[in-house]
Amino acid sequence: MVHALRSRRVITPQSLRDAAVVIDGDCIAAIKPASELASDIPVEDLGDLALLPGLVDTHVHINEPGRTEWEGFATATRAAAAGGFTTIVDMPLNCLPETTDVGALETKREAAHGQCLVDYALWGGAVDGNQHELEPLALAGVPGFKSFLIYPGCDGFTAIDRANLELALPLIVRTGLPLLVHAELEPSINAAVAHLNASGADWHRYATYLASRPDEAELEAIEMLLKLCRTYRFRLHIVHLSTAKALPMLAVARREGLPVTVETCPHYLHCAAEEIADGATLFKCAPPIRSAANREALWQALREGTIDLIATDHSPCPPAMKRLEATQLGEETGRFDEAWGGIASLSIALPLLWTQCERRSLSLRQLTEWTSAAPARLAGLSTEVGSIEPGKHANLVAFDTAASFTVVPELLHYRHAISPYMGETLRGVVRSTWLRGERVFQRNDSGPSEFPATARGREYALSCSLT
Repeated sequence: MVHALRSRRVITPQSLRDAAVVIDGDCIAAIKPASELASDIPVEDLGDLALLPGLVDTHVHINEPGRTEWEGFATATRAAAAGGFTTIVDMPLNCLPETTDVGALETKREAAHGQCLVDYALWGGAVDGNQHELEPLALAGVPGFKSFLIYPGCDGFTAIDRANLELALPLIVRTGLPLLVHAELEPSINAAVAHLNASGADWHRYATYLASRPDEAELEAIEMLLKLCRTYRFRLHIVHLSTAKALPMLAVARREGLPVTVETCPHYLHCAAEEIADGATLFKCAPPIRSAANREALWQALREGTIDLIATDHSPCPPAMKRLEATQLGEETGRFDEAWGGIASLSIALPLLWTQCERRSLSLRQLTEWTSAAPARLAGLSTEVGSIEPGKHANLVAFDTAASFTVVPELLHYRHAISPYMGETLRGVVRSTWLRGERVFQRNDSGPSEFPATARGREYALSCSLT
């Protein structure tokens, strides 16, 4: 059925407009003044609520199959819908089996089937020794590949060294797909940890954890990757950049015309090391949250275009893995070296970011570029999602920029309702989310939120032709 959503603040790539978005089936048919609508088209008037394109998150750890007790497709996509995300791309590790061959990809597809409230795609993995699997994964529809230059925390997804990268890169170039890299190298980290342990450092202190993941680990990795990019001209994407010290070399690479893109995350843009209490292991992630001055430099890099996009790196785990309380005799709570590194934020990332954007006089159009259009381009989905334009999927978010709320467990919606942001007051409330024209989430202030649609999310599997 043809229907329309009217808002005085429709965020299009060109401008903020007072307009009606006409929806026909799954897609946007037109964007026009409400006065020009045919009289028989039903219209939902959103008033002053901003109408945004559905957000696209290209860095989500769903963990199913195999570790569904950490997170799963049903809970992750429920949290995504509540947060305004209509497309998410799942990382190939933390699940069992890891998505490093076509058989594992098909197993993950079977696990996702019929569970997802929003649309999704599935990255493939580039690990030590699986070069022969990369082209088959591309032909099977993955939008790109993820790799680690350092131990990722799970044994089955191995780090890839430079020699194996150089075996894989010609094959990745043939696919035309991006390689997403966790850019830290071990030598600087190993040296820092050895020094801290020798000096009797207290691992309950955040300062100790921060010192254990020095900027140099990122800088050395990114320098190596840029050299490889100059040689092989592959599409390089740096995930979760945390250190602003890498920005000058990335800016030079962009001016050279290297095919490099960069993401950072809400926790690096919202938090600062100086504000993290000792023992607050919910803030542990890798690379770590750095200083307030570093945070401001990341925001400036987004303004200038050195950083392209924001992705959540939604990485949940059971509470016991954060060492919030002792589960066995002899365990210590609050040790950063023993806690799992990851922050879950799918359901509240947009308010986290809008809170910070308002403080810096940044616009909704800028924010939707970083959280919708640019991630859609990275994943090869920009012909279908990422902006409010005729012909694209009617993935839309009604966002109340003037409202505030306090983070409480019932607003999180992912599997384990723990968060470093608990109790914070944030600016901006997702009121409704539509997936391909159908409402999949509605926030009710007077009662529990609603998820009125069935699990109609579907996979985006890319069509790849090897060059």
